[in-house]
Amino acid sequence: QNILAMVLGGAAAVATGRADVGTAVWLGGTSMSQRGLLQYSRTQEGAADQAALKFLDATKQSARGFLEFTETLLDQELLSVRRQDPYLRTHPLTQNRINAIRAHVSKSRYSNAKISPRFDEMHRRMLAKLRGFIESFTTTLRRYKETDNSLESRYARAVAYYRLPDLDKALPLINGLIAERPDDPYFHELKGQMLFENGRVKEALEPYEKAVLLLPNSALLRIGLARTQLESGDPALLDSAIVNLRAAVLKKQDSPFTWRQLAIAYGRKGDMGLSSLAMAEEALLNGKKSNAIFHANRAEKLLPRGSMGWMQAQDILQEVNQGKKRPDK
Repeated sequence: QNILAMVLGGAAAVATGRADVGTAVWLGGTSMSQRGLLQYSRTQEGAADQAALKFLDATKQSARGFLEFTETLLDQELLSVRRQDPYLRTHPLTQNRINAIRAHVSKSRYSNAKISPRFDEMHRRMLAKLRGFIESFTTTLRRYKETDNSLESRYARAVAYYRLPDLDKALPLINGLIAERPDDPYFHELKGQMLFENGRVKEALEPYEKAVLLLPNSALLRIGLARTQLESGDPALLDSAIVNLRAAVLKKQDSPFTWRQLAIAYGRKGDMGLSSLAMAEEALLNGKKSNAIFHANRAEKLLPRGSMGWMQAQDILQEVNQGKKRPDK
């Protein structure tokens, strides 16, 4: 619609000899395209609401919290944008959406269901970890007191002490959590992160390996382990690092950091073709098209013609030169 409006605006200006007429047509067309796009956005938001309500019912959970949350958001919107054109909201929270959620709550058999203890603990843990990372040390310790021996309190304090950094206090806390929940991959991951970021790289290997063993499908855990393996400087760990990074990019293809780590790993192995290919992927994700072309051309020359890597380099060059987005690899 926007492009069509520009064309029509130019034609109107030529026909009338007045630039202001063309501008008016173009601006009107732009407004139409914005409204069309945002109408689509409202439709998408409504569809997302319906999906959320179906998921809540499927897991036998109440949607009352969802309703209260959306009502709170609507109150905030009204306070800050009283005169705003509803068409110009990128994520419109309309009364119609809230009414639909309210209607669902009124008829769902699970509206009075109590929160699952498992989900309640997961939520408390999530808040504890987030607060430990984003709040100041004093705020975290004020909220999660030393006398509070709950799992989430020790979790938050472990993160807070690690960020100081004070590993003499952080490590006993995370070790205690691991002793209680030895099959929890995220406790092992946090221990690995604590050790890695405080220069104790070789010690960080074991907890990261345990985390990946417990949750092998997690791209983030594999990236953490691979980074630690590379940083250790042990050539015997290069193959394992590559396996972890290849598994990670299958799950998380849009991570420049992961492609950079893969380039380093292949480079240390002496496989400069695949190293260049990984650098081309990283450059493309970072919007550095000239670098992407350079590394893709280099990969194309170094890799066997017709191989998967060679074809991937061809795809990168085509995407950069012709603007054609590749299908997911």
